[in-house]
Order: sequence, then structure tokens, then C-alpha cells
Amino acid sequence: MLIFSCYSHLIGGFGCVFKGWVDEHGFMAARPGTGIVIAVKKLNLEGFQGHKEWLAEVHFLGQLHHPNLVRLIGFCAEDDHRLLIYEFMPRGSLENHLFRRGSHGQALSWAIRIKVAVGAARGLAFLHEAERPVIFRDFKTSNILLNSQFNAKLSDFGLAKDGPTGDNTHVSTRVMGTYGYAAPEYVATGHLTAKSDVYSFGVVLLEILTGRRAVDKNRPFGEQNLVEWARPFLNDKRRVFRIMDPRLEGQYSMKGAYRAATLALGCLNQMEGK
Repeated sequence: MLIFSCYSHLIGGFGCVFKGWVDEHGFMAARPGTGIVIAVKKLNLEGFQGHKEWLAEVHFLGQLHHPNLVRLIGFCAEDDHRLLIYEFMPRGSLENHLFRRGSHGQALSWAIRIKVAVGAARGLAFLHEAERPVIFRDFKTSNILLNSQFNAKLSDFGLAKDGPTGDNTHVSTRVMGTYGYAAPEYVATGHLTAKSDVYSFGVVLLEILTGRRAVDKNRPFGEQNLVEWARPFLNDKRRVFRIMDPRLEGQYSMKGAYRAATLALGCLNQMEGK
């Protein structure tokens, strides 16, 4: 079993996430502040995710390596203990920066938002274009982690699935994912394709542009579902500014905003057959 020293933890769907340090040569425990900084996820046996999701994480991240995927350093399976050891991502998740006001200070700039969107897109493209394609299936802001330079890396492969091969057009699965991000066609039929991830990317891109959550029951009726609220503005150069995050204070390229908005619309329409 990998030994590590814990510093702090947060609670997630998987369980606790600890911060620790290991020696860069032998991966043994190191004093806080020395060696390699790591994040250690400990499976909560009573949580939403279980051993199957833990295995999927090991399976996919043990084989897939890309600058826009979080790096799996090691894992532990001993008795009832299930641990996953990752590179530490000091700036946390995109969700924290967009929605948890005050937790990271200043709102993300336009340039950083686009950088994060491009990085996340490259991660998805790598999965879809791999020799054995992979469908992420749970693409959302909380699963996009940021390093110290705001480089985006996809994390949490517990729901990932091998994509269709040969003459198959889709993979039939039990519908899984997160409400608001899951593609309507996938929810209706259980037919999973790479387009399901593309739809989710469109939703996340809207969240990046607007600073609004995919689903927010605290907003007025008609604005609670982000896709439905934003869609009429996305293909209109004169009105697209109305959906932009006010915390940007107008510090963005109108041309760039319109291009991003039309890209989001294309991602959403592709899955819906429009």
C-alpha cells in the first residue's frame, strides 16, 4: 500500500480527497512541503460511487496519457480500502472558480476562460480519437481541474465507457451522468456516442460564457435551465452580449464571444439533430 501524509481533505461524491506529499524518487511518504504534491481520493463505501467506478478510473487513466487528462500516479486496493493517487491540481475545479463566489477571489478573465475551454476540448478530442475511443460520459465543470497555470485537465473517469467499434454506431448503457449536462437523446434512448460528450461540452461552454449553472432552481422561472434560456441569444450577434457573465465587466472580444456562442449552439444542436 502506498504510504502518504495527509494535510487536508474535502468531501466529494467519491469520498474524501486528501492532499499529501511523496518522495519524487521512491514515492514514499515525505514531509509536508517537500517532494511531489499529490491528491489522494479515498473511496467512501457508503457513497454514490463504488468499486466499479474505482476500477474504471484505474482502467482508463492507467492507459491514457495526455496533457489535458489528470495524471494517475498510483492506486491501492487492500481489504476494503480503495485509494487513487493523482497529481495535485492547485487551482481546484472550474466549478469552484465559476460558481463559488469568494472562494478564489477575482472572477476568471476572458482569456483564461477560453484557455480552459480549449484545454478541456483537447482532452475530449484525445479520448474520442484514441485507437480505442473512450466516451467520458460525465463532462461537467466539477470534473475539469486546473493546475497553477490554469491548464485544464479532465478528471473522474468513473463513468467513462469504451466507445462503439466496427459497424456499431453507439453503445447501449444504463443512463448515467449529471442532470443538465447529459444529452437529451442519450437520456431518452440510452444510446451513448461521442456526440453525448459534445453536447455536454456545449453546456459547459455556456457556463463559461454566462457564469451560470446548467441548472439553477434559485433563478426565475424560464431561466432555471441554462440551455433553454440562452439558446435564443446564441446565434444573434446583436443580442449575444445579454448572456455574458456580468463579472467580466465587458472585458472580452465581442467577435470571440459570438464565435464561442455559435460553437456552443452547434454542440447542442448536433446531439439534438437540429
